[in-house]
Amino acid sequence: MDLEFRVADVPRQHARERGDHPAVSDGVRSLTYAELDARSTRIANALRADGVVPGDRIAVLDKNSVEIAEILLGAVKAGAVLIPLNWRLTARELSAVLRDAGATVLLAHPEFAATAEQVAVEVGTIVKAIQLGGDYEKWLDAASGEDDGWRGDLDTVVFQLYTSGTTGKPKGVLTTNRTLSVAESGPAESWGIDADSVSLVAMPMFHIGGLGYLLVGLVFGAHNVVVRELVPQPLLDLIVEKRVTNTFLVPAVIGMLVTLPGAADRDYSALRSIAYGASPITPALLRRALATFGRPLFQLYGLTETQGAIVQLDAADHDPDGPRAHLLRAAGKPYPWVELRIVDPATGADVPTGTPGEILCRSVVNTPGYHNQPDTTAALLDADGWLHTGDIGSLDAEGYLTISDRLKDMIITGGENVFPAEVEAVLADHPDVAGVAVVGRPDPTWGEAVVAVVVPQPGSTPDPDGLVAFARERLAGYKLPKSVDYVDALPLGPTGKVLKRELRSR
Repeated sequence: MDLEFRVADVPRQHARERGDHPAVSDGVRSLTYAELDARSTRIANALRADGVVPGDRIAVLDKNSVEIAEILLGAVKAGAVLIPLNWRLTARELSAVLRDAGATVLLAHPEFAATAEQVAVEVGTIVKAIQLGGDYEKWLDAASGEDDGWRGDLDTVVFQLYTSGTTGKPKGVLTTNRTLSVAESGPAESWGIDADSVSLVAMPMFHIGGLGYLLVGLVFGAHNVVVRELVPQPLLDLIVEKRVTNTFLVPAVIGMLVTLPGAADRDYSALRSIAYGASPITPALLRRALATFGRPLFQLYGLTETQGAIVQLDAADHDPDGPRAHLLRAAGKPYPWVELRIVDPATGADVPTGTPGEILCRSVVNTPGYHNQPDTTAALLDADGWLHTGDIGSLDAEGYLTISDRLKDMIITGGENVFPAEVEAVLADHPDVAGVAVVGRPDPTWGEAVVAVVVPQPGSTPDPDGLVAFARERLAGYKLPKSVDYVDALPLGPTGKVLKRELRSR
């Protein structure tokens, strides 16, 4: 593993060594490593011509595409920090992100032109807005093709992924060359990724599971096949037709694929492994996935704040009917460069083996913090470098980590993180709502479904569809309640906090 890794050097190195090899394709466009290197250099120079200097934030609003890959590499060659935006968010939510980032450049696909225009006006710091397509190509053509070789140092921030806090305020997780040097090259060797891989990038590239996985393939010089729209049947067809060797999926997507008619009869002989994570997988789905694909599976556990995976359950541990079937309840073992502690959340003291507590992580992959949020960073990282994950788990005598709960009431639905406080804040603004709590309900397809438990205002009977429509104007679709339950009162503990565990048990 190369601890001198620089993201800006990735296209340069592969352009020299295997320039004609395909680097990234999305069904519409395909770039070789030589083309990716040349175009990313022009992007860097175009950004500089517009006044971008090292440390400036630039944003891109698009679904998965070749453009995101080349813009990322162009940004790092200019020393800028890329903000890949969640295209599912509303204009209001996107504006909050870009205000926090202080972004100066916004590139957007024509599909999101109206949203981008609204956001640029609301944010105020955007000095350059570019629409991908014709305007974007003219912008590049006018730029120099000479690479000045800028690469930054190990602590240079490369990109900034946003995650909402429990208060709903967006937090920009800083990702550096140093953290990526291990996070994107260390685990992948066990998955069988190399320069001959055809790596399928199916997860959204505004997530570490999408953008981070793209970088894994680029670091190894693989051909990265990017999926713009995640539709089950075309996705399965692509795996077969493109002879995909490696991919990362969330369990909900795996569940969609294995239930397609004839899925078990397809040819997956090229497939080397499937890595999965972001939410738990059930033993039943695991059995079906193993029977359908007949290929090695790797479970991953990590956070955006750890640049992705810090724990892995190896393929050999995926034996649902063997003597160690109990391991399927575990997330796996930490990588060699990761230290884990399990502590009492109240006292911070280490707990005995097998006892649940908060999971703490210390590693080179830990983020240096959140953008412009020193207090939140201090709560995340203590003075000794331990990152507080907010998750509850336990370590057994063999070193396997099992996740049992979350300190934060985050809901994971289809691999997307939903923070109840954000949804509650929106629903509480409805005039017919006197009180509201949002919890996750187990769902066989999505892992969890968002459920709103509402106390109506006296004399009112709010319509569930109306409540969801009210929220839809202010929240991304995946954050909306799948169902609304009504109660006379929310259960409260001694300190006045809503007992969400009681709501879930109902």
